Amino acid sequence: MPFELDDTDRRILRALVANARLSISELARRVSLSKTPVAARIRQMEEAGLITGYRAMLSPIKLGLAHVTYVEVKLNDTRETALRAFNTAVRAVPEVEECYMIAGGFDYLLKIRSHDIFDYRRIMGEVISALPHVNATSSYVAMEAVVEKAPISP
Repeated sequence: MPFELDDTDRRILRALVANARLSISELARRVSLSKTPVAARIRQMEEAGLITGYRAMLSPIKLGLAHVTYVEVKLNDTRETALRAFNTAVRAVPEVEECYMIAGGFDYLLKIRSHDIFDYRRIMGEVISALPHVNATSSYVAMEAVVEKAPISP
Protein backbone atom coordinates (compact mmCIF):
# COMPACT_ATOMS: atom_id res chain seq x y z
CA MET A 1 0.00 0.00 0.00
CA PRO A 2 1.61 3.29 -1.08
CA PHE A 3 2.25 6.04 1.43
CA GLU A 4 0.05 9.08 0.69
CA LEU A 5 2.28 12.11 0.14
CA ASP A 6 1.13 15.70 0.23
CA ASP A 7 3.06 18.63 -1.26
CA THR A 8 4.90 19.28 2.02
CA ASP A 9 6.03 15.64 2.24
CA ARG A 10 7.30 15.87 -1.34
CA ARG A 11 9.24 19.06 -0.56
CA ILE A 12 10.77 17.38 2.50
CA LEU A 13 11.76 14.32 0.46
CA ARG A 14 13.23 16.39 -2.39
CA ALA A 15 15.32 18.35 0.12
CA LEU A 16 16.52 15.13 1.81
CA VAL A 17 17.36 13.49 -1.52
CA ALA A 18 19.43 16.55 -2.43
CA ASN A 19 21.12 16.68 1.00
CA ALA A 20 20.27 14.13 3.70
CA ARG A 21 22.53 15.98 6.16
CA LEU A 22 20.19 18.96 6.46
CA SER A 23 19.34 19.78 10.04
CA ILE A 24 15.69 19.64 11.07
CA SER A 25 15.86 23.42 11.58
CA GLU A 26 17.10 24.04 8.04
CA LEU A 27 14.65 21.54 6.58
CA ALA A 28 11.78 23.20 8.47
CA ARG A 29 12.85 26.61 7.16
CA ARG A 30 12.92 25.30 3.58
CA VAL A 31 9.43 23.80 3.76
CA SER A 32 7.93 26.65 5.84
CA LEU A 33 6.99 24.57 8.89
CA SER A 34 8.25 24.41 12.44
CA LYS A 35 10.72 21.72 13.51
CA THR A 36 8.24 19.50 15.38
CA PRO A 37 5.88 18.78 12.46
CA VAL A 38 8.82 18.27 10.08
CA ALA A 39 10.43 15.79 12.47
CA ALA A 40 7.06 14.02 12.89
CA ARG A 41 6.57 13.77 9.12
CA ILE A 42 10.06 12.33 8.66
CA ARG A 43 9.46 9.82 11.46
CA GLN A 44 6.13 8.77 9.85
CA MET A 45 7.81 8.30 6.46
CA GLU A 46 10.59 6.26 8.08
CA GLU A 47 8.11 4.08 10.01
CA ALA A 48 6.03 3.54 6.85
CA GLY A 49 9.17 2.37 5.04
CA LEU A 50 9.13 5.23 2.55
CA ILE A 51 12.49 6.50 3.82
CA THR A 52 14.66 3.40 4.05
CA GLY A 53 17.90 4.97 5.24
CA TYR A 54 20.52 7.65 4.84
CA ARG A 55 23.94 7.14 3.31
CA ALA A 56 27.03 8.85 2.04
CA MET A 57 27.28 8.96 -1.75
CA LEU A 58 30.84 8.19 -2.78
CA SER A 59 32.52 9.08 -6.05
CA PRO A 60 33.47 5.88 -7.86
CA ILE A 61 35.85 7.92 -10.03
CA LYS A 62 37.76 9.25 -6.99
CA LEU A 63 37.88 5.68 -5.63
CA GLY A 64 39.45 4.45 -8.86
CA LEU A 65 36.35 2.51 -9.92
CA ALA A 66 35.55 4.27 -13.18
CA HIS A 67 35.23 1.10 -15.28
CA VAL A 68 31.56 0.07 -15.60
CA THR A 69 30.44 -3.12 -17.31
CA TYR A 70 26.90 -4.40 -17.71
CA VAL A 71 26.67 -8.16 -17.84
CA GLU A 72 23.82 -10.29 -19.14
CA VAL A 73 23.73 -13.60 -17.28
CA LYS A 74 21.95 -16.72 -18.49
CA LEU A 75 21.47 -19.52 -16.00
CA ASN A 76 21.39 -23.23 -16.78
CA ASP A 77 18.54 -23.72 -14.32
CA THR A 78 15.76 -21.28 -13.45
CA ARG A 79 13.88 -23.29 -10.86
CA GLU A 80 13.31 -21.47 -7.57
CA THR A 81 16.16 -23.16 -5.69
CA ALA A 82 18.63 -22.21 -8.44
CA LEU A 83 17.41 -18.62 -8.48
CA ARG A 84 17.75 -18.38 -4.69
CA ALA A 85 21.28 -19.81 -4.85
CA PHE A 86 22.32 -17.30 -7.52
CA ASN A 87 20.67 -14.39 -5.66
CA THR A 88 22.44 -15.24 -2.40
CA ALA A 89 25.82 -15.63 -4.08
CA VAL A 90 25.64 -12.48 -6.23
CA ARG A 91 24.74 -10.35 -3.19
CA ALA A 92 28.11 -11.29 -1.69
CA VAL A 93 30.13 -9.95 -4.66
CA PRO A 94 31.32 -6.44 -3.72
CA GLU A 95 31.98 -5.41 -7.33
CA VAL A 96 28.33 -5.98 -8.28
CA GLU A 97 26.74 -2.57 -7.84
CA GLU A 98 23.30 -3.60 -9.12
CA CYS A 99 21.61 -6.86 -10.05
CA TYR A 100 18.20 -7.27 -11.65
CA MET A 101 16.25 -10.40 -12.55
CA ILE A 102 15.08 -9.86 -16.12
CA ALA A 103 12.10 -11.13 -18.09
CA GLY A 104 13.50 -11.60 -21.58
CA GLY A 105 16.32 -13.26 -23.47
CA PHE A 106 18.55 -13.65 -20.41
CA ASP A 107 17.98 -14.08 -16.69
CA TYR A 108 19.94 -11.34 -14.87
CA LEU A 109 21.53 -7.99 -15.63
CA LEU A 110 24.50 -6.99 -13.46
CA LYS A 111 26.25 -3.64 -13.17
CA ILE A 112 29.86 -4.21 -12.22
CA ARG A 113 32.36 -1.54 -11.17
CA SER A 114 36.07 -2.22 -11.43
CA HIS A 115 39.38 -0.41 -11.66
CA ASP A 116 40.00 -1.20 -15.32
CA ILE A 117 39.46 -3.84 -18.00
CA PHE A 118 42.13 -6.09 -16.46
CA ASP A 119 40.41 -5.97 -13.08
CA TYR A 120 37.07 -6.64 -14.78
CA ARG A 121 38.54 -9.65 -16.58
CA ARG A 122 39.67 -11.08 -13.23
CA ILE A 123 36.24 -10.47 -11.66
CA MET A 124 34.50 -12.10 -14.60
CA GLY A 125 36.82 -15.11 -14.77
CA GLU A 126 37.16 -15.78 -11.06
CA VAL A 127 33.90 -14.56 -9.56
CA ILE A 128 30.96 -14.01 -11.91
CA SER A 129 31.53 -17.16 -13.99
CA ALA A 130 31.78 -19.18 -10.77
CA LEU A 131 28.40 -18.05 -9.41
CA PRO A 132 25.85 -20.87 -9.05
CA HIS A 133 24.11 -21.99 -12.26
CA VAL A 134 25.80 -19.46 -14.57
CA ASN A 135 25.65 -20.86 -18.09
CA ALA A 136 26.60 -17.89 -20.28
CA THR A 137 27.41 -14.19 -20.01
CA SER A 138 27.62 -11.23 -22.36
CA SER A 139 29.49 -8.08 -21.35
CA TYR A 140 28.89 -4.47 -22.38
CA VAL A 141 31.46 -1.88 -21.35
CA ALA A 142 30.08 1.60 -20.65
CA MET A 143 32.07 4.35 -22.35
CA GLU A 144 30.47 7.35 -20.63
CA ALA A 145 27.76 8.01 -18.03
CA VAL A 146 25.32 10.30 -19.80
CA VAL A 147 22.66 10.34 -17.04
CA GLU A 148 23.15 9.26 -13.42
CA LYS A 149 20.45 10.34 -11.01
CA ALA A 150 19.66 9.87 -7.37
CA PRO A 151 17.45 6.80 -7.04
CA ILE A 152 14.06 8.56 -6.78
CA SER A 153 12.87 12.12 -6.56
CA PRO A 154 9.23 12.56 -5.53
